[in-house]
Amino acid sequence: MTRLIAQLVASKAFHHSIVVVIVAAGVVAGLETSPALMARHGPLLLGLDKAILGVFIVEALLKMAAHGRRPWRYFANGWNVFDFVIVALCLLPVGGPFAAVLRLTRALRLLRLISALPKLQLLVGALLKSLSAMGYVSLLLALLFYIYAVAGVQLFGRTDPAHFGSLGATLLTLFRIVTLDNWGDLYFAQVAHVPTVKVALYFGTFIVFGTMIILNLFIGIIMNSMAEMHAEIAERDRAQQDANAPTTLDNELISLERDLKELQLRITSLRRRSKTDPHPSTPTEGDAAPAR
Repeated sequence: MTRLIAQLVASKAFHHSIVVVIVAAGVVAGLETSPALMARHGPLLLGLDKAILGVFIVEALLKMAAHGRRPWRYFANGWNVFDFVIVALCLLPVGGPFAAVLRLTRALRLLRLISALPKLQLLVGALLKSLSAMGYVSLLLALLFYIYAVAGVQLFGRTDPAHFGSLGATLLTLFRIVTLDNWGDLYFAQVAHVPTVKVALYFGTFIVFGTMIILNLFIGIIMNSMAEMHAEIAERDRAQQDANAPTTLDNELISLERDLKELQLRITSLRRRSKTDPHPSTPTEGDAAPAR
């Protein structure tokens, strides 16, 4: 029975069915935001929502049952824990303080696509893997923002207090510049009051360092993490294939023949050594030194 359940859970049809149910959960959550639709088809949408939740509960129970007498091994997989937490939150009481959480989890159920689609798992894993390296790049970006914010207040604070009048306003303006959101308007507004060389040097260097270099570092870190995740997933898949490979009589015969050939080569090598050196002598520590 456990083997049948494991085969069912591992089948592509079961996997695709769960993906369809997850997408349907997202569609239902979106439809429930419309007061007009809820007034007309409220009971139907709520019934679909309960049916989808029931499918998720059955899925979790089947995955636990697939481990036989060790159902706790279901929680050894982090994505299973993620799915279980979302389903558990959906089971909270509808009324009271949990009402807002319940409405939020209905939308969060769409995040289960991450655990259902391996490509999305690759992207999320790469992002999580790159967080440590991103910390230092973020620190460098914060230092750059702070230095240019202080310089911006000193250069343009008097002429343009709306954008450079304070440190907070300047940081917000720099964020707008680094995203290249109509930065030309800010540039020409400062040229009218400050020498063009200072404005061009300020804006040009910040855009080069902030946008062209540091933000590209983020992209490079993520791409490197994705390559590492590809290698890890490929290695994991190869290990699973080797572990799940059926042990047949032909495979055992091939393995024995391989071992026999290795033994024959070893015997041949030892015979050659015995012919070339029939009486090998190995000096020991107790042997006396030869007389001179």
